[in-house]
Amino acid sequence: MSATSAETSPSALDAVVGQDRAVDQLRNALAQPLHAYLFVGPRGSGKRQAAAAFAGELLAAADPEGAERHRRLAVAEAHPDLVIFEPQGRALLVDEAAVLITEASRAPVEGQRKVMMVDRFHTAEPRVAPKLLKTIEEPPASAIFILLAEEVPPEQITISSRCVQIDFGPVSSEAIEMLLVSEGIDSQRAAVVASASAGSVERARLLVDDERFVARRDAWLSVPSRLDGTGAAVAILVDELAELIDEAQAPLVAKHDLEREALDQREEELGTRGSGRKSLEARHKREVRAVRDDELKFGLATIAALYRDQLTSHARPALLVDGLDRITKANDALSRNPNETLLLQALFVGLPGLSPNSAH
Repeated sequence: MSATSAETSPSALDAVVGQDRAVDQLRNALAQPLHAYLFVGPRGSGKRQAAAAFAGELLAAADPEGAERHRRLAVAEAHPDLVIFEPQGRALLVDEAAVLITEASRAPVEGQRKVMMVDRFHTAEPRVAPKLLKTIEEPPASAIFILLAEEVPPEQITISSRCVQIDFGPVSSEAIEMLLVSEGIDSQRAAVVASASAGSVERARLLVDDERFVARRDAWLSVPSRLDGTGAAVAILVDELAELIDEAQAPLVAKHDLEREALDQREEELGTRGSGRKSLEARHKREVRAVRDDELKFGLATIAALYRDQLTSHARPALLVDGLDRITKANDALSRNPNETLLLQALFVGLPGLSPNSAH
């Protein structure tokens, strides 16, 4: 192992929270980097942050004199030899794969190495993996691929076998809580936010600045005690929750506004050609959808916890088991981008009510 990889502890990799095993694997890989890596883990687990940090180390190793600059630009995802590719829509298309192949064949802009980071690779159409297989298996000597995926679909097993797989699990609530406290967040709020983050550092950072988060949590906690078997109660509940979910987008919308303002300024100075506006708008839409999904998942998990707590003491536990099954199916349905109102209405109609005392 080289002195660089064995003796240094890259600060950017150190900043990846709760993924010690993955970070250790990446540090070890720096001694003799291979042609392709597949980072697998849920959204918010830190795999993209780790990929940018790892790319910085790879680029720094190829040009030690400019190492700190390479690391800094890569972490900021602004390095000319870090090519970050994100699908424009909900899936990575065959035409987009062709662009990837062309880009991989081009020489690095600055040095002897370039890193190709492909986000949301799990969304690739079935025909994409066969098209990319040869390029990822035998890329140009200057190129290293880092594929980011939430899972490995069956049609991607062959391509995954050509990569070094690095697994990222959900970040523990304890690790997220410690991170927030270290950043000056009150310990009580940090604990509440961490418990609602679903293992995602990204979600935790949004919730920290969300003054209405506690109100949304309390609204979800009140659901079982307000179900009285009538459609009117269901309609009122769903309307209230929909409004709260809309409010949950506020911190993200503020962040998006700043990003658009920065892009407007760059376009004014440098022109619109190649500014990345289309990519930015597509990412903003995905992130809004993700926030809404996260809110729904958090709410469903909150309700499910109430039913599980009552299983041993409830007079008719079979009703609660059926309710938990309905909640699980509703959660699974989120992956199909359903109509939120209809999803919640159908769920609440079939859920048993709980007494106010047992629901809190």
